[in-house]
Amino acid sequence: MKRCSFLLILLLISVSKILADDISFVINAPASTVKGAQIQLQYILKGGSGNNIQIPDEIRGFDILFGPSVSQVYSSSNINGKVSSESNTTFTYVLMANAEGTFTLPAASIKANGKNYRSGTAQIKVLPPDKNAQPQQPGRNPQVITQTSKEGNVSPDDAFVRAIFSKTKVKEQEAVVVTFRFYTVLNIRDVGKIQFPEFEGFMTEDFDMATNRQMTAEHYKGRNYMAIDVKKTLLFPQRSGKITIPSGTMEIVFEVSSGRKVQTFFGPQDVMTEAKKILKTTPVTVDISALPLQDKPANFSGAVGAFTFTPTISSQKVKANDAVTIKLNISGTGNLKLIKNPEIKFPKDIETYDPQVKNDYKLTENGLSGTKTIEYMFIPRYPGKFTIPPIEFSYFDTRTNTYKTVSSPSYELDVDKDPNAGKNVSTSYSNQKELEINQDIRYIKTGNYSFKNPNDFFVGSLSYVLCYLIPLALFIIFSIVYRKQIQANADIALMRTKKANKVATKRLKLAKQYLLTHKKDNFYEEILRAVWGYLSDKLTIPVADLNRENIETELRKYGVGDDIIGTFINILDTGEFARYAPSESDDAMDKLYNDTVNAIGKMENTIKKIK
Repeated sequence: MKRCSFLLILLLISVSKILADDISFVINAPASTVKGAQIQLQYILKGGSGNNIQIPDEIRGFDILFGPSVSQVYSSSNINGKVSSESNTTFTYVLMANAEGTFTLPAASIKANGKNYRSGTAQIKVLPPDKNAQPQQPGRNPQVITQTSKEGNVSPDDAFVRAIFSKTKVKEQEAVVVTFRFYTVLNIRDVGKIQFPEFEGFMTEDFDMATNRQMTAEHYKGRNYMAIDVKKTLLFPQRSGKITIPSGTMEIVFEVSSGRKVQTFFGPQDVMTEAKKILKTTPVTVDISALPLQDKPANFSGAVGAFTFTPTISSQKVKANDAVTIKLNISGTGNLKLIKNPEIKFPKDIETYDPQVKNDYKLTENGLSGTKTIEYMFIPRYPGKFTIPPIEFSYFDTRTNTYKTVSSPSYELDVDKDPNAGKNVSTSYSNQKELEINQDIRYIKTGNYSFKNPNDFFVGSLSYVLCYLIPLALFIIFSIVYRKQIQANADIALMRTKKANKVATKRLKLAKQYLLTHKKDNFYEEILRAVWGYLSDKLTIPVADLNRENIETELRKYGVGDDIIGTFINILDTGEFARYAPSESDDAMDKLYNDTVNAIGKMENTIKKIK
């Protein structure tokens, strides 16, 4: 009997422990309201019973009109023979907003089943009254949102979409954020096609948008709306000049009043109908200024933002054929992904490898924030002392609008002899020293000899006369050519047109080198520079003013066919897209290179035929 009593007491203690673990105390309140409106602030105790709730005597931004009122709900269920019960106690306060802004509703505390529990806090936004709201009636809340749409038509003030730029005047490579925000006071029945504009001339990074995000109240131009961010993108301008972002569109089906009313038990009610509306953003022009040329470092890496530079080396005392690593950490906020790797000048007796690059960043309002890590691995092949000069990193600081250069210390390597030298032969080192043999005995010259008559004199001979005539003729020819060159150079537009092919060819040669070394970012950058520069020089239009429309128009004036025009436009689109795509095959890069060479060649042949 004693044993049964002991087991019963133990069971009751275990059940009470489980019930205690299931108790929770939470806060419940609306996310927004308007000044002068009343709201209900609720604290809910789930799974237990308690009283003597404690909250602050004053709540910032609100007047406490009443509370707490207490209500209890008990529920039970029987599922497959398993009986469960739940009890909730709700403490309700009635508050009235007396100020505009964003406020924090405080936490409350309560004692339940012998333990103290504390709720969380909640954020609430208090909006100004809507300018179209009807005068507030005594005892009634003011209107939060008003509508002006009627008779099946959607008013442009009741629903629209905005392209909100964090700034419209920036420097090249400086981060700018664009947010596409949708505003409405109407109920939504359906969402159709959404098309965002292309950001030509920008490198883009899209923010991750939560799939379960909700619309929130926002006050805009005197009215209250329900708003939601549809898309948010981080932009990095790649060239200077004024670039206009075209309109984006959203196709939405709204529920609006048809203008007819029916009589119901609750009084006259509007008959609602569906209305489709295509919403467009207003085009926005971004003014992009080039980075200053004054005080620009020769080794400028293209970094724009605010950064720190931390170099480290794995070891400075090693044996020959041991691997050493120099790690460069570039941390900060800016165009982190586009920064070029700092150059390290290694001694000639050291074998080097391509650097390993890791990007760890997140998107912020000011750019990509995080760390870019570049690891250089190298192997000294011979014993001795070697010096690696300081490694420099230059960037443009957007906080001070100046260039800054930071550098590492010089690294002194003390390389001892490899104890395994001679046991195996390494054939991987491509920079082996060439052996030079110093010879103190010269070879005896052999072969046929030629002799000269000592009575033959150079003065008065034909060769002597030609030595005067030939330079004179060359001087005359040079003068004529030089004068024509001066006249041709005076026509700057003509010179740019003539040199367009030559400049493009140089850039394509450099792109070919990047293609062979699989440097994808550098390859696409040179391809785009070659095409934009060639078209700018050929059409005598500044690069900042070039776009796809005026390229087509001007090329047709030159008599260029639609196939060549289409090829150029396709090269620009492919280069802009592939440059920031996750990966591109070598075949795609090779095809783009060949298409570019062929397009420029066909363009030159077409112009020659016209002339």
